[in-house]
Amino acid sequence: MQVSEKSAGPRRICVFLFDMFSVYCLANAVEPFRAANTIARRPLYVWEHVSLDGGTVTSSSGLPVATRSWAEAMPAGDFLFVMPSYDYTGFAGARMQRVLRAARKRFGTLVGMDTGAWLMAAAGLLEGRKATIHWDELSLFAETFPDVDVVEDRVVLDGDTCTCGGASTTFELTLELIKQQHGAMFALEVSANFMHGDAFERQDPRLRLTADSLVRSAAALMRRTLESPLAIGTLADRLNVDQRSLEEHFRQEVGMTPLAVYKAIRLREARRLVSLTRLSIAEIAERCGYQNASAMTRAYRQEFGQPPRAHRS
Repeated sequence: MQVSEKSAGPRRICVFLFDMFSVYCLANAVEPFRAANTIARRPLYVWEHVSLDGGTVTSSSGLPVATRSWAEAMPAGDFLFVMPSYDYTGFAGARMQRVLRAARKRFGTLVGMDTGAWLMAAAGLLEGRKATIHWDELSLFAETFPDVDVVEDRVVLDGDTCTCGGASTTFELTLELIKQQHGAMFALEVSANFMHGDAFERQDPRLRLTADSLVRSAAALMRRTLESPLAIGTLADRLNVDQRSLEEHFRQEVGMTPLAVYKAIRLREARRLVSLTRLSIAEIAERCGYQNASAMTRAYRQEFGQPPRAHRS
């Protein structure tokens, strides 16, 4: 439940922007990493924005973003996010293909977001690999690049390449990258900051497709009931699943029981309140569902290695 030690230094991300990019896609790509840094209270991720020629790149909604030119930045790092949205075929010329082939040697993972898979495929970087793209372009993508194993999944991870099908799926992809690096519990903390999965309770049960979505929604419900924690059986009833099934999904997705995740979420909220407010320890304990300050302090010390007063000081 702690941030993984295998990320002692920050992961480096380069966001490759193109004119008419989607602001929604950009926000969904970057904001989860910003939230991860905030939760960890240290820079787990750093990023920069580049474009082919540098200068101001304007989104489809008119938002300008300052970028460095690819040649000036000479970026390298852990992830390259390739992020066109419209007119992607116009960007897939010989120069772009050379740039992306060179980038393959300088980045650990290449990520095609929205229509980014098209540019990667044009550069020959997806041959023999599974990939997806914005679903409006799926058929044409498959016809144009027969050597790519095109699938309709929202997010596709294939070794050192990742692709996703649009702006909303970008958020799911970034959460998966955070989960791989820092664990499922930490990714749940990040997703909870954006109320991700919060509408699950109100959905038709027939529309719930994955164990991951159930776990996210259960975690969102846990966050809404911190002051008066629900019994796990009651939690399952609220989500229209049986308790045994809920517990099995948590073991599969998080490697923890729902009760342990509930406790972790309550203690992380306590840590946030200790760090950011001047509320008394007793009041924080009450807000986080503990009968008294002593009970919370014991759990807090066990989880974080020090009592809340020492943490605050």
